[in-house]
Amino acid sequence: MRESAAAETRPYHHGDLRRALVEAACRLLETEGPGALSLRAVAREAGVSPAAPYHHFKDKSELLDAVAHEGWEKLDAAFEAVRRSGIAPGHLVRELGVAYVCFAREHPALYRVMYDCSRDKADMPAHVHENEESAYRRVKETLISAGADPADEVGLELATIACWCAGHGLAEMASFKQFEPLKEALGGEEAFLRGVLEHLGVFARGLQR
Repeated sequence: MRESAAAETRPYHHGDLRRALVEAACRLLETEGPGALSLRAVAREAGVSPAAPYHHFKDKSELLDAVAHEGWEKLDAAFEAVRRSGIAPGHLVRELGVAYVCFAREHPALYRVMYDCSRDKADMPAHVHENEESAYRRVKETLISAGADPADEVGLELATIACWCAGHGLAEMASFKQFEPLKEALGGEEAFLRGVLEHLGVFARGLQR
């Protein structure tokens, strides 16, 4: 009981408590899965009192939203790294697809939370769809740089959605065991991903709009 009372009153010493809590939540998510997340568990992981998270999150749902936001920012950073890598514009869309699938494979629990939080609200988060520095907008900008007509707003939006759905679908299916012989024949995981994306057709049509 004394230890519990001490934990309840223990002051935290983080300069940015909210950031520390989100980072702690991401660590727990990747190591123990979504079921392990709670405000108390995150407080323990961050080394603060159990009451400290309530200064920033009223409940677990708000914490998950913050974690999802962090995930979208990480995906955007992965996309931006691809865009700055010097790859020719004609191949950039494909490489964004590869980066998307690799992100989903490397951060499976975070990836699930990102979409679970979106489904709960029946919409993509505003910062994902509208923010000029978002992963979704990176795809649209890449299509334009590769030749898509920015004046064709409907066509450009459809092409962006098609590319996003292609990456998302491949992320869901890429780990199927049936594909292992093909991966081996092509020379590995990323070669397989590139081969699939090149044969989908939506990328080529997106560039022609």
